[in-house]
Amino acid sequence: MDMVMKLGASSAVVIFTKSSCCISHTIETLIRSFGANPTVYELDTHPNGKQMEKALIELGCQPNVPAIFIGKELVGGTNEIMSLNVRGKLKQLLIRANAIWV
Repeated sequence: MDMVMKLGASSAVVIFTKSSCCISHTIETLIRSFGANPTVYELDTHPNGKQMEKALIELGCQPNVPAIFIGKELVGGTNEIMSLNVRGKLKQLLIRANAIWV
């Protein structure tokens, strides 16, 4: 779990995903549409992917991908990101995390 938390805090936006997950791709595209450049870890191709997947489950990510960290904090998955976006709060969260500048 420490590795996931450390990686999650390594950049303004971090996405844990799998290369075959279309929802993960959609979330990454949404975040990039604001001008952010997320760090993406594909668990199915990463050497420690299985360990990271278990750690995300322990952190409460169900399903475990996509899991999104913004501003060094675990925001959650697709539901949380889409909810923030619909309520107009995702952009502000990205600004506070210094992931984008306006």
